[in-house]
Amino acid sequence: MKFSLFSNRLLIKLCLSFLSILFFAAIGYILITAYLTNNHYYETTQRLHANLAQHLIDEKFSNQSPFDAEGNVNKELFGDIMHDMMAVNRAIEVYLLDETGHVAYSVVLDHDGTDTQARKIDLDPIQRFIGEQGSAFILGDDPKNPENQKIFSAASFEKNGKKGFIYIVLAGEDYLSTRASLIDGYFFRLGLRGVALTLIFAAVLGILSVWYLTKNLREIIFATKRFQEGDLQYRIQDAEKMDLAILAKTYNEMADTIVSDIEKIKSLELHRRELIANISHDLRTPLSIIQGYVETLRIKRKDLTDQEREEYLTTVNNGCERLARLIAQLFEYSKLEANQIEPVREPFLITELANDIHRNYKVIAAQHNIELQLEMNPKTPLVFGDISLVERAIQNLMDNAIKFTPDGGTVGIKIIPMKDHVEIMISDTGPGIQKEHQSLIFERYRQTKTGQVKEGAGLGLAIVKKIMELHNASIKVLSNPSKGTIFSFELPIYQLS
Repeated sequence: MKFSLFSNRLLIKLCLSFLSILFFAAIGYILITAYLTNNHYYETTQRLHANLAQHLIDEKFSNQSPFDAEGNVNKELFGDIMHDMMAVNRAIEVYLLDETGHVAYSVVLDHDGTDTQARKIDLDPIQRFIGEQGSAFILGDDPKNPENQKIFSAASFEKNGKKGFIYIVLAGEDYLSTRASLIDGYFFRLGLRGVALTLIFAAVLGILSVWYLTKNLREIIFATKRFQEGDLQYRIQDAEKMDLAILAKTYNEMADTIVSDIEKIKSLELHRRELIANISHDLRTPLSIIQGYVETLRIKRKDLTDQEREEYLTTVNNGCERLARLIAQLFEYSKLEANQIEPVREPFLITELANDIHRNYKVIAAQHNIELQLEMNPKTPLVFGDISLVERAIQNLMDNAIKFTPDGGTVGIKIIPMKDHVEIMISDTGPGIQKEHQSLIFERYRQTKTGQVKEGAGLGLAIVKKIMELHNASIKVLSNPSKGTIFSFELPIYQLS
């Protein structure tokens, strides 16, 4: 079982958010529906009864006028007509307006004891309604509540030299109060049922949708959990085809990086142990020799000849020098690895440096019956680098070459100027390096360039590699077993700005 929906806080939040959005959307939908339905009803009612006022004039006032000869309202006639109409259709309210828009007479206002002359109706909506013959949806003033707007039917007349308007409110107060009590209950029931059904449907749909849409996310979480529990090889399959492809591929890459780092740490720990073992061996051997000869000198100092004493002291001195070199190498490599050495680059003649190294190693090579060669062009241009670090790199390569070159062999230094750099090559006629070891000889803690004979802590070539890295260069090796080895690196030619 990967993950339970309700045990994942993110999924719960997504579901609740989805339901909340749908809930408010449902409320908004009901309100908008109520508003549009109401307007649609009013517009339908107004169009259906648009000719009601004109019909009243044509039927009731064709031969008589709502005003008497003196210009007063014929309340008896007009009142009877109003009563009849409002009795048949209680939704309407009938008003008689004079030509200025004041209410001349109304049974509704008359019953309420309202001063009809104090009520004035805006004639602009009435004129537009009559001009468009009731085809447009227009709201007019409510005589009972001047601040309200209502649907109406209107028509103008002129009788006995008196002008006026029949103004009929199509949704009167009694109608609206009755309708409001009914429609509120209707929309309450509609809203309650609509919201309930919407929430039930949305809950099911939302949970299924969230579950489906977060499928890839759950897979990534599951993979992370597997990795946390120790399954370092578990990866997300077909990560590039997922909806969250970037996240899935990032997880896979992160897992690969972590596994690689773990392997590197394990390898580093293994090499560290090898280094400690090698250093312990290298330190123990000369120390044992020194201790043995010193003990012999102390015990047999009176019995030893001068020649034997000199040999013992020479052996002790050689052991001390070996210890000093090993300690110096360790100190130098640790500083290089910790980036505590900053190269001081400057232009210098590589040919002069090669001459000095050739001269210094000539005596050492002669002691081992090794021929030391130097090949270079005297016109080699200046190179740019740290002269002391470059010298140290060449010395390490020379030490390595002389160490593994047998008596009668040859060690060579070759300087080759190129277009924009100078190549420095150190060659020997030693046993060479097997191909499977060539990629390993520059790694720290490797003991020899052959990988077979345990000679020293193996830091000489590692130091060379670090020096080359400080110069943004690389050290290369070309070797065949029993045919010797060539180490080479390049330095940039100094360009005058």
